[in-house]
Amino acid sequence: MNNDKICCPICSEEFSTTVIENHVSKCLFLNESASKESSSSFKDESPGRKYIKLNNAKARKNKEAKSLFENNHIPLAERMRPTTLSGYVGQLHILGPSTILYQLLNKSEIPNIILWGPPGCGKTSLANVIAYICKNKSNGKMRYVKLSAAMAGVNEVKEVITIASNELKFNRHTVVFMDEIHRFNKTQQDVFLPHVESGIITLIGATTENPSFNLNSALLSRCKVIVLEKLSIPNIISILNRAVSSLGGIVHVSSKRLENANQIPKFIIDESSIKWLAGTCDGDARIALSGLELVIQCKIQNNEEFLQNGPVTITSDDIIESLKKTHMLYDKKGEQHYDMISALHKSVRASDENASLYWLTRMILGGEDPVYIARRLIRMACEDIGLADPKALGIAVHTMHGCKMIGMPECDVLLAQCTTYLARAPKSRLMEDALRAAQRIVAEHKGPQPGVPLHLRNAPTKLMKNLGYSKGYNMKHKEESGLNYLPEELGNINFF
Repeated sequence: MNNDKICCPICSEEFSTTVIENHVSKCLFLNESASKESSSSFKDESPGRKYIKLNNAKARKNKEAKSLFENNHIPLAERMRPTTLSGYVGQLHILGPSTILYQLLNKSEIPNIILWGPPGCGKTSLANVIAYICKNKSNGKMRYVKLSAAMAGVNEVKEVITIASNELKFNRHTVVFMDEIHRFNKTQQDVFLPHVESGIITLIGATTENPSFNLNSALLSRCKVIVLEKLSIPNIISILNRAVSSLGGIVHVSSKRLENANQIPKFIIDESSIKWLAGTCDGDARIALSGLELVIQCKIQNNEEFLQNGPVTITSDDIIESLKKTHMLYDKKGEQHYDMISALHKSVRASDENASLYWLTRMILGGEDPVYIARRLIRMACEDIGLADPKALGIAVHTMHGCKMIGMPECDVLLAQCTTYLARAPKSRLMEDALRAAQRIVAEHKGPQPGVPLHLRNAPTKLMKNLGYSKGYNMKHKEESGLNYLPEELGNINFF
C-alpha cells in the first residue's frame, strides 16, 4: 500500500489523504456529489461509484413507502388538523351553515369567543381553521398568535399585546389564541380585559373547565362562550377514514370485494376496526387518532417489510391487542366530578337502581375516591330516605368504614350494595324539608333572636335559680307538662 494513500473501508479503493475523508462521507450517505472530486482520485466506474449508484436507485424505490414512516415526530392528531370550515368535522350546532359563527368565519370576521368542551372535541382544530383564515383570507390585515397558558405567562401576553398595538398602526389586527386559558387565575386573566374591550386584540380562549367557575366574569361578559360537545361515533369514523387515506391505507368493508386500486395501499384496515376504535375513545378524536397511529406503528415495522410483503392487513383483534382498554373521560377535580355525583344522587332519589349502579360504575372506573362516594351515600341516606328507613344511615356509615379499611378494588362491591339498597329503600324528605324550614325561620327573623324561655334555661348556681332559671320545669310530655318549649313569639309553629 502506498504510504500517501489510504484504502476506503466502503469501496476498497485507494485515495490520497487529502480527499479520503470527503470520499468516505459520500460513500456512507449515498451522496451523488462525488463527481466534484478530482478525476485523479475518484473514477466513475470504480466499485465504490457502482455501490453508490445501486443504493441511490434503491433509495428512490423506497421513496413512496417512506412517507408512512417518516415525520413520526409530529403526532397524527396534529397532522390531521383541518384548515378549512369544510374540512372541520362535527359540532354542527355551532358550525352548521345557518349558524352565526359559521357565517362570521365565512366572511373572515373573528369574534371574541371562549371555546368550552371536553378534550379532543375540536377546540384547537377550530382555532387552526381560524389561523388559516387570518393567514390566507384576510389580505394581510390579520395576524394570528398562538399561546398556551400552560407555558406562557402574563409577561408574554403583555409583549404580544404591545406588538399588536404597534401593528394596528399599519392597519393589521391581531387574533390571540390562548389554549388552556383556565390555567390563568382570575387575576392573571385581567391582562386581557382592557385590550379586548378596546379592540387591540381579538381573544379566542380554549378550556376544558366550566367558564362560570374558572374564568373572570368581566372577561366572560366581553366574549361569547361557544360550547362544544363530544364528537359522535360517525364523526370519529369520518376523521379516522381521512387519517387512513392520508397515510396511504384503505378501509376495507368486509361485505365488499377489494377492487384493484391504481396505487398499492401501504396497509388495509377493516371497517369493523375503525368502528371499534371510534366507539371506545369516548368522543375524543385525539385518543382515536393516537390509537390508530400506535396500531399502524406496531404492525408495520419498516419500509423493507412493505416492499417485500406488500400491504399489511390490520384487524379488530390487532387494535384490541394493541390498545387493550378503552378511554374514559373523568376529571376528579373538574366538572365531570360534580356532574357524575349529581347524576348518582338524583338516580338514587328517583329509586332507579339501574341508573344508580351505572353512574357509580362510571365514577369507580374513572378513578374516583371510594371514600368520597361513600360520604355522599351517607348524605343520601339522610336527605332522601331519612325516617322512612332509619337503617339506611347505618348501612351507609358502615360502607364508608369498609371502604377505608379495604380500599379499592375490593370495596367496589360495598359501594354497589349500599347504592342499590338506597335506591330500593322507601323515600322520605321529611327531615330535609323540616330542617330547611327551621333554617328559614331563624334566617328570616326580624330583629334580635328570641331568648330561651326561663323554665328551659340551665340553673347550675343559686343566683340563677333566684333569677327564675329552670323554674317550673318538669319532665312530663309536652301535652301534660303545661309548658311551651318554643319562644313565646313563635307560638305553635310546626316545621313538619
